[in-house]
Amino acid sequence: MNDGKYATLEVIAPTVEEAVAQGLAELGLSREDIEVEVLDRGRRGLLGVGTRQVRVRIIIKSTGGSQPQETPKPAETAYIIQDQVKQRPLETEPDISLKGAGEEITLHVAQETAMELLEKMGVVADVTVSYQLSEEAGNQHTLKIDITGKDLSILIGRRAETLQALQYITSLIVCKKLGRSVHLHLDVEGYRERRKQQLLQIAHRMAEQAIITGRRQILEPMPADERRLIHLELRDHPTVYTESIGEEPRRKVTIVPKA
Repeated sequence: MNDGKYATLEVIAPTVEEAVAQGLAELGLSREDIEVEVLDRGRRGLLGVGTRQVRVRIIIKSTGGSQPQETPKPAETAYIIQDQVKQRPLETEPDISLKGAGEEITLHVAQETAMELLEKMGVVADVTVSYQLSEEAGNQHTLKIDITGKDLSILIGRRAETLQALQYITSLIVCKKLGRSVHLHLDVEGYRERRKQQLLQIAHRMAEQAIITGRRQILEPMPADERRLIHLELRDHPTVYTESIGEEPRRKVTIVPKA
């Protein structure tokens, strides 16, 4: 393998060839630009039972030389975020002075961590932190990080993949610094609130469709937090109920008319 690699992408598919083709399409690269590492060759089950798909790691080769780097595509950024943190790691060892720290220290650590991550990504933005009561988190107080600025769509990415990755990494670092678990919610330019309102509208529209047709309505694949929003919104609906079907990352909500 080449030491000049700078980013990786893991892909799951029925065959190695399909996984490589899917990865190349997502990254917008040609076969010569990557190396492939097979992590799991999968398994064929009897009559489809026990089947496990292939999992490969696609490694993007360094271009070398002094050519300027292109701005990463949104779909790539979730993976490049993780790679950049590995190349220039943040200080994540818990500080002895933070043990038993109160709300003020927690807010400071969260803001500092998010700002340092953005700096390492070359993104100029403002970061504000606060505590909010979250119904999605079971009416618990959630540490809210808001990132605002100009042209921050690169931090959201396709289907919010980059935003999810940034939230996950920020949460890992903050929890390690504090030496305790913290429920953290990260948003960019109010995207999550806009998406929430969109999902609630979809939930009610598809519930009406289920009632009119008498048939279950299957929504598009969504991450767990978005599925939870729809389940919560329709949990007390008098004529429909919701279920989640399928496997990650293509798990979906289905809205079913009550008998």
